[in-house]
Amino acid sequence: MCGVIGILDSDNVVRDLYQGLLAIQHRGQDAAGIITYDGKFHTKKGNGLVQDIFTQDNVQRLKGNVGIGHTRYPTIGGGRGEDAQPFRVNSPFGIIMAHNGNVINYAELKKLLFDQYHRLLNSDNDVEAILNIFAQELAEQKIKKLKPENIFKAVAGVYRKVKGSYSVVAYIAEQGLVAFRDPYGIKPLVFGRRDDGILPSYAVASESVCLNIMNFNQLKNIEAGQAVFIDNQHKVHSKKIAHCPHTPCLFEWVYFARPDSFIDNVNVYKCRVNLGRFLADEIKKHNLKIDVVVPVPDSARDASIEIARKLNLKYREALVKNRYIGRTFIMPAEDKRRSSVRQKLNPIASEFKNKNVLLVDDSIVRGHTSRQIVALARECGAKKVYFASYSPPLRHPCVYGIDMQTKTEFLARKANLDQIAKDIGADKVIYQSLDSLKKAVRLGNKKLTSFCGACFDGIYPTGDVTPEILKAIEKHRKLIQERQLELNI
Repeated sequence: MCGVIGILDSDNVVRDLYQGLLAIQHRGQDAAGIITYDGKFHTKKGNGLVQDIFTQDNVQRLKGNVGIGHTRYPTIGGGRGEDAQPFRVNSPFGIIMAHNGNVINYAELKKLLFDQYHRLLNSDNDVEAILNIFAQELAEQKIKKLKPENIFKAVAGVYRKVKGSYSVVAYIAEQGLVAFRDPYGIKPLVFGRRDDGILPSYAVASESVCLNIMNFNQLKNIEAGQAVFIDNQHKVHSKKIAHCPHTPCLFEWVYFARPDSFIDNVNVYKCRVNLGRFLADEIKKHNLKIDVVVPVPDSARDASIEIARKLNLKYREALVKNRYIGRTFIMPAEDKRRSSVRQKLNPIASEFKNKNVLLVDDSIVRGHTSRQIVALARECGAKKVYFASYSPPLRHPCVYGIDMQTKTEFLARKANLDQIAKDIGADKVIYQSLDSLKKAVRLGNKKLTSFCGACFDGIYPTGDVTPEILKAIEKHRKLIQERQLELNI
């Protein structure tokens, strides 16, 4: 679940790209990159956080009035610097591209591109496959000057060949900025306009907050199966190419997106408040004696406040977060997740001592983080520790871009509520229902009628996820984990 941004301006764009990437740093902390254009491409990519990669010296050489930026969260591909996005090809025209999502037929595309088109993919990053398919579709049209219909035809070719989820932003040298969303619109993508020069500026990003910070307005969602082309005269062309059901990822509202963002016109903050309201109703059914509600910061805060309000309970920020430690869920290696939890969260012992505590988190995935947080509460003297998740139980692999790709990673896969509680050391575990999660999102946008909740219910909306594909992804995932273990030894 990465973050992308693309800007077509009339001025130097690197400052805006840098600010935009900082705004979506939460979507990926493994690597980041920027490519700009001023007659030639200028590139800076690396492993780590945005503020560490882009120094004053290397930012100064990223010249041009158009550019693309990316924050990486690894799914396909390792943590190597050469796997950082954006990517580029020299022909036709010269194209740079970044994406958010996960291509599930990457191995098949890699073979097709080499055997049929003699294009070698030199990384393990699936955006390189999308980029080369797109470039090949343009090259086969044999045109000297691109028109919008050429772009849309190339995107249609991508839709035919590339399976999975992908929200893409690209720039074609001297032609214009391109953005498109996969036929099901699983990953978010929004674009906006800023009138501060002779020509209007345009930007595309994963989240609305990214554009808000750069003072872009007139924000619109790029729809499922829609392509947008902003030519070098800053004229916008768009076309709905694929007509599949729009099924956005529910986990955006649960965890990934910032609370001040709008995802498909649904405010993330209000959605999480509603999730707290619905979860409070579920908690009430259990007749628990609760003294205090404590959120696991930061994503669970909004829901926790609403739970405490509705149940007339005390709310306490009893877990203090070290804000210089990254989000543990999206850390690429398991040992990094485990070691960082204690560094990341420190309890205020007096708020736990001799109390029945309700801990609230956004989800329970592997259980390692939940187990350590429950242990912290007990070390501080809590009498009872109840654990509530404002998302439903996670039981199925995600193939669309969340780092949950094997069924063995899920604590709830073959366990009932009592077993889950025992495993994490809690006295009781309470989950949100899937119906309530969908309802909370729909309250913000009644036009959303279907969702991707594959990690909850095992229903993959693209309809092409076979048991064989799941086995192949699991095998690939295990190989990556083994490599990481070897590197850490």
